[in-house]
Amino acid sequence: MGVIGVQLVVTMVMASIIQKITPHYSFARWLLCNGSLQWYQHPSEEQLQALAGKQQKAKSKKERKYNGHIEGKPLTVPKDINLHLEARSITEMDTQVLHYFPEYQWLVDFTVSATVVYTITEVYYCLTNPRNEMNISIVWCLLVLTFVFKVLFSLTTHYFKVEEDGERSVCITFGCFFFVKAMAILIVTENYLEFGLETGFSNFSGGAMQFLEKQGLQSQGPVSKLTFKMVLAVLCAFIGALLTFPGLRLAQMHLDALNLAKDKLTQTLLHVNFLSPLIMVLLWVKPITKDYIVNPPLGKENIPLMSEATYDSLRLWIIIFLCVLRLALIRQHLQAYLNLAQKSVEQMKKEAGRISTKDLQKMVARVFYYLCVIALQYVAPVIMLLHTTLLLKTMGHHSWGLLSESSYASPKEIVEGFNSVQSSALADNENQKLTVAQITMALDGLQNVFTPLLFRGLLSFLTWWIAACLFSTSLFGLFYHQYLTVA
Repeated sequence: MGVIGVQLVVTMVMASIIQKITPHYSFARWLLCNGSLQWYQHPSEEQLQALAGKQQKAKSKKERKYNGHIEGKPLTVPKDINLHLEARSITEMDTQVLHYFPEYQWLVDFTVSATVVYTITEVYYCLTNPRNEMNISIVWCLLVLTFVFKVLFSLTTHYFKVEEDGERSVCITFGCFFFVKAMAILIVTENYLEFGLETGFSNFSGGAMQFLEKQGLQSQGPVSKLTFKMVLAVLCAFIGALLTFPGLRLAQMHLDALNLAKDKLTQTLLHVNFLSPLIMVLLWVKPITKDYIVNPPLGKENIPLMSEATYDSLRLWIIIFLCVLRLALIRQHLQAYLNLAQKSVEQMKKEAGRISTKDLQKMVARVFYYLCVIALQYVAPVIMLLHTTLLLKTMGHHSWGLLSESSYASPKEIVEGFNSVQSSALADNENQKLTVAQITMALDGLQNVFTPLLFRGLLSFLTWWIAACLFSTSLFGLFYHQYLTVA
């Protein structure tokens, strides 16, 4: 059997789909253009003049010449004008003017493709239980996370380029706050937060020292525990800064979506969606969740409701369900954002004075033009959380709980499989045999360094941290929009 085999076929087919079919049939474009979202078109100057009750004539304007051009005083209308915006469904032609639409389309479509590849790979592993194949779905998940970080970093740097430094100060402040918070969390004993970081680091450090000793090097370990936690805290601060404005935006959309929802079921789902990061955070708090489920205090006989492995699988399923719920409610949140155009006009009507037609048109059009920015701020954290969870399952060697746990091939087995296929070609070349043997030994040593315990601890902590950042920023945004802003 080859090194990748069936997985290579699935990857090649999915790559062809991304290249050939996605430009014509895009899931990301369908989310915006399926007719469920309504945007408000800005009024023309003629419509505003008619509503203002007077037509502007050229002779009534104060004109002056500048570089051969005639410039007039901007047309203004009263702020309490009786203006009602026209609602229209989003079409594919409308999406061409949206900011960050290519980034939004690529991220969503690639994520869908990567999730399909991951699902097919998991089914393949459950049915065949291969031992000499590399799980290529890990590469797809890592690519998705790379694109998510790239998009969020691009959106965050946009706030640093604007002239006003308010957004910049917010990002820096939250980054420092999350750095201190991460340092405080990392010193909490695992009796309360059971990430497995201590066990994973100890396993990593011991394996690294053994690997270095085999190479003839004397070392106390690749990195100290303090340095390890410091680097992790810096990474956490960076992630927190990237998730600051997505969390603040989610809070505003949540309040607007609640006002937009009419039935109790939708309102309940919106509340569960907003509290979903808190639910994820509590899944790793041992005294609140795991201790009561795995080892409940039921008198003298403590009968566990489930094993630790089953609880780990249940935790994965809960996170995936909450991520799917958040993605399913994207229409309600995006529509709540689009309604800000009409909301801004209604707020303007309560003010006295006049406003230029250009400023009024920009106020209305800006909401629609930044729709994809808001969509990225909504879906990117969910995608990050979802695929970090998938990596936790695969690289941490967890099980879905429904079938027996798949046995993943070690690097040594991968090279041995490659060696068996290429044995006839390598028989004529002793140097190549020696090279493969050296690679096998090196990969076998690296397997003892980067163990599932290490990945389980790291990915558990990162999954928990992403959920904690989302809840912290959205909770602050909820407090700000509900109590600090003037309606």
